[in-house]
Amino acid sequence: MKRVGIYGWGIVAPRSPNVEVFERNLESSESWLAAFDGFGQDPFLVGRPEFDFEDYREWVESRFPPNRFRQLTTKMDLTTLYAVGAFIQSLQQNPGIESVLQELGSKAHVYLGTGLGALGTLHDATLDLDRARRRWDRFWAAEERCEPRRRYHEAPEETREELGDVPRDPAELEDEDDRLEALRVWNAYWASQSASLQEYVLELTRIEAVSVGEDVEADKLKALREKERLRARLQERWGAPEPPWESVSSNVLWNIPNTPASQVSMLGRVTGLAFAPIAACATFGVCLKVGIDAIQRGEARAVVVGATDPPPHPLMVAAFYRGRVLSADRRVSKPLTGLRGTHVSGGSAVWIVGERSFMEEKGFHPLGMEPVAVGVSSDADHIITPSREGPLVAVRQAMAQAGIKPEEMAGWDLHATATPGDFLEVENIRSILPEHVLVTARKGTFGHGMGAGGGWELTAQYLGVERGAFFPTSLAREELNPAIARVHGAFVYDTPVPASRGPVGKLSMGVGGVNSCVISRPLAPPPPSPSGGGGAEE
Repeated sequence: MKRVGIYGWGIVAPRSPNVEVFERNLESSESWLAAFDGFGQDPFLVGRPEFDFEDYREWVESRFPPNRFRQLTTKMDLTTLYAVGAFIQSLQQNPGIESVLQELGSKAHVYLGTGLGALGTLHDATLDLDRARRRWDRFWAAEERCEPRRRYHEAPEETREELGDVPRDPAELEDEDDRLEALRVWNAYWASQSASLQEYVLELTRIEAVSVGEDVEADKLKALREKERLRARLQERWGAPEPPWESVSSNVLWNIPNTPASQVSMLGRVTGLAFAPIAACATFGVCLKVGIDAIQRGEARAVVVGATDPPPHPLMVAAFYRGRVLSADRRVSKPLTGLRGTHVSGGSAVWIVGERSFMEEKGFHPLGMEPVAVGVSSDADHIITPSREGPLVAVRQAMAQAGIKPEEMAGWDLHATATPGDFLEVENIRSILPEHVLVTARKGTFGHGMGAGGGWELTAQYLGVERGAFFPTSLAREELNPAIARVHGAFVYDTPVPASRGPVGKLSMGVGGVNSCVISRPLAPPPPSPSGGGGAEE
């Protein structure tokens, strides 16, 4: 079976614009969380990424036309830019790897998912659409453009029911919020009855019917210009506001879930398969699995894997809070302690994984540890509460594939979100692992990046083992929950702990009950390539 190594990695995280700063920050047990205040004032702490895409301008402009950087910053939201930044970082540990990814043709892939997607872009576009729709309906619902509404107001009150099922007049309501919502429904109803709007739409459809002729390249520009001219005349003639379908930014389309993977493939000129595996909090582990599988099947020799999340957003914070999994007392909620809830974070983690014999024959050196196996499973039970058996299936699967016995394990990183599920997770792991295994839980440090968090935790684990010591966590010994302490006692607290040369594991449990478990071992020389070499394949 082909062995796989890590040949590049990049991080965007709270207080950590790159992997070098990330590693330095891990040396301290201090939390990286900060006040949210996304609602003006609120009781939440979040992990807000430290990031400036200007840091990557020189890289982009040295490879692409001058307008490419501006296109990225105006069309891509931060979810994608974080991933691009982390990818560019990942090319730096092994100079020359960028060229190899390009030379590999279809044998280089990109599997890069997102846990939450482009929330900011969708939120802003939704507000723009709502405002435009309200203006639009108000215009066409006016009595001078809507005869049914005029007849309704002119009719005696006792005969109004004959004019149809008309919504309640907002003027009849006292509560301001009720009145505003009723006004939206009222105007939408009368706009749909407007013969003037029907006439406008009919004329617009004639304009949009202008087709491209036989000379496609020349005629498409001519058709676009003609449509634009006729639409402008239509608007001027009616004095109408901008139609709601003209109010939404096309950035909604440019920032769909596969965009981070696609942008990495375009900027890296990686021409093999690029797509976005999405598995909530298990996304990074799932991306790593499909990358390893593609290499072991011979479909790829190198794969860019990773996950990216938007910065903390009111939509995200409110949804997590209503899901009853978010801490809201302005104090850091540490895993394995009071179990008050988690803290949401944004950012990205990107790795370049490759077939060890191939990559090292080319002179590239592996980083951190060697990922040996990834087990995956689904709870098939509950959307948010982990089951007992589901995660254990992923753990047993990964350990069996790795050929590693529980007593050989040296360290384990928990998903641990500082919710009551921490207790069950420790119980589960303790049912497999012996008491000597050192356990870490890091969401009290950098929070819970839904997709990227697993990548941060794995990278921290690999960096620590590479140094010979597990980095400290935010957990003080005296803070450990007594119920959890009775189940297991070997935790990494707020000081570094020497790491033995054994295998380690990392479990991630995603919303919807998706689990991934990564088993890794210290680096050792790869076996010789059976072919005695290997150039890039097209």
